[in-house]
Amino acid sequence: MAFELLSKHGDHEQVIYCHDKSVGLKAIIAIHNTALGPALGGTRMWNYKNEEEALIDVLRLSKGMTYKASAAGLNLGGGKAVIIGDSKTQKTEGLFRAFGQFVNTLNGKYITAEDVGTGEKDMEYIFMETQWVTGIPKDFGGSGDPSPYTAHGVLMGIKATAKEKLGTDSLKGVRIAVQGLGNVGTNLVKYLYEEGAKIIVADIDQVKVKHHREVYKAEVATPEDIVFTDCEIFAPCALGAVINDNTIQKLRCKAIAGGANNILAEARHGDHLRELGILYAPDYVVNAGGLMNVFVELEGYSPDRAFEKTRKVYDNVTKVFEIAKRDNIGTHTAADRMAEERIKTIGALKQRHQGKSSRAFTTLKEVYNR
Repeated sequence: MAFELLSKHGDHEQVIYCHDKSVGLKAIIAIHNTALGPALGGTRMWNYKNEEEALIDVLRLSKGMTYKASAAGLNLGGGKAVIIGDSKTQKTEGLFRAFGQFVNTLNGKYITAEDVGTGEKDMEYIFMETQWVTGIPKDFGGSGDPSPYTAHGVLMGIKATAKEKLGTDSLKGVRIAVQGLGNVGTNLVKYLYEEGAKIIVADIDQVKVKHHREVYKAEVATPEDIVFTDCEIFAPCALGAVINDNTIQKLRCKAIAGGANNILAEARHGDHLRELGILYAPDYVVNAGGLMNVFVELEGYSPDRAFEKTRKVYDNVTKVFEIAKRDNIGTHTAADRMAEERIKTIGALKQRHQGKSSRAFTTLKEVYNR
């Protein structure tokens, strides 16, 4: 079954099963593609129903990271890791340090970071066993919480989308509906408020909703209705698959650009949005700011440089729109094409000039300079 799943979910370079019975560790690391550089992707801790479900998730997520890194213009490949377990009850120092030892055996081919179910403290434990981890606490020279940088990148994506759809990247007076007030959504609302946008928010946590209404003068919609709000730009920052067969015909926005992953339930919904005249800024291009931030750690972290790097999201989203018009295709297809073209071009250059060496990366600076 595992080999069938590998064939179905892309040509992965390497899949590693990590097991340490003494600390209860069951994890899978998937390295999808390293044509552009070492594979970077977070470690997700989730209480999967079974190992097959975990494998499918890590294969899908690692492939997505390949495209995200390429589209972001980073010299990184795509990888991901999943730890099978309940992040609320089964986290221990031993578990993450054991996982760090497995990461270390890959000698820099895979670099990990935090993801759903993991955080700074977990990365600190991993860092005790390997240097191949980003998103570590600032006290250790890392970047800490990546959400402000992810949100800043989303802001840049929204501004590029506004320029394409509305003719100006000024957000003053533009109605923007933000779904989800987690770390990314909350930081995004702050940035939008500073830009003078008219903000509509929704979240299941009414304490957060009240805070945003009072501090940022936001209008409030219910979690069920925010998708159908009359606005210029809809910014999903919560769950994925929000654009689906049940919602797409009821949309009242002119464009979609948000921080959530996998906003489209299926690729065909991207084509449907195009038919409806709704401009879609592909999620993995828009929400790449967090990845850009942890990438900066590889060259010696600087918050100013990280924020400056996230401004590139504007240019990347604009390029996607240009490719879509050039090739007469949907923007979701254009984003994939942009990522694939870069992997093909740069990957071929590296093969010609460096050969197909599998030499291990020995220092973080060497990783960056590749």
